[in-house]
Amino acid sequence: MNILLGVSRAIDGFSTFVGRMMWWLTVAMVLIGAYNVITRYLGQYLGVQLSANVYLELQTYAFDLIFLLGAAYLLREDGHVRVDIVYSRLGPRARAWIDIFGTLFFLVPFCIFGLYFCLGYVERSWAVMEQSPNPGGLARYPIKTVMLVAFAMLILQGISELIKNIAYLARQPGFAENEAHRATQETEGL
Repeated sequence: MNILLGVSRAIDGFSTFVGRMMWWLTVAMVLIGAYNVITRYLGQYLGVQLSANVYLELQTYAFDLIFLLGAAYLLREDGHVRVDIVYSRLGPRARAWIDIFGTLFFLVPFCIFGLYFCLGYVERSWAVMEQSPNPGGLARYPIKTVMLVAFAMLILQGISELIKNIAYLARQPGFAENEAHRATQETEGL
């Protein structure tokens, strides 16, 4: 079990690293958006074109990356929206069982279907080296590839959460991280 917990910590570390990179990408996305707005109006005032499609697409791609690559980090932080009318009233062990069931029967199959259905879509995009139809637009095939990466990262983080929940249920010695997290949730009523 210690080896699996080590794997879980490595996955958590990777998800946290990528999640923190998405924090910074959020700042960049806001700055790009501000630049777009300022240059559009400043350009109109001066009578010159200062904005370009590439900045609009960069802003959209940044949002896409934040959404796709931030999902695994959000799962790690237990930040996904859930309707927890019943879940929040259960004890930590019952919640661990529900999380295990949800991971095995919902999260992992959803991600596998996502990978399966995105694969052909991404392959076709790479086959033609798909570009944006907008003048000065960016390549589309790299951002489409991120969908596959996102589903793979979500599966990995799901495996990490599965390992932690099983360790919690098995009362793994020295496994305090998940126990403390669950105890905090229980006392806060989350």
